[in-house]
Amino acid sequence: MHIAFPYAIDGGGRTARADDDAHIRQMIEQLLFTAPGERVNRPRFGAGVRQLLFAPNSPELAAALEFLVQGALQEYLGEVIRVEAVAIEAEEATLRVTVQYVVQRTQQRRVIEVAG
Repeated sequence: MHIAFPYAIDGGGRTARADDDAHIRQMIEQLLFTAPGERVNRPRFGAGVRQLLFAPNSPELAAALEFLVQGALQEYLGEVIRVEAVAIEAEEATLRVTVQYVVQRTQQRRVIEVAG
């Protein structure tokens, strides 16, 4: 079990915990929404998706973001997951990131979708 992110207290008054699948999802979300330069001892960590939420949507932005996200996932979570596909959909005011990956430890395939 892992400490849940964001940090919270569970119903028993203890630190909330997350199982392996939830922990990996939380790590992916942290990577996607952390801007490079935001972490003190890891200045290159992050994909900076949050910064692009208010940028004008376009197919070019979606393509650039797809490469940025895939590279960040491979660099920082490559020991935990094997990225199979990253898809970015930009529709009007919504930016949707879909990541298909395999958990290295269990070889189970997972798909998560994050929208902003």
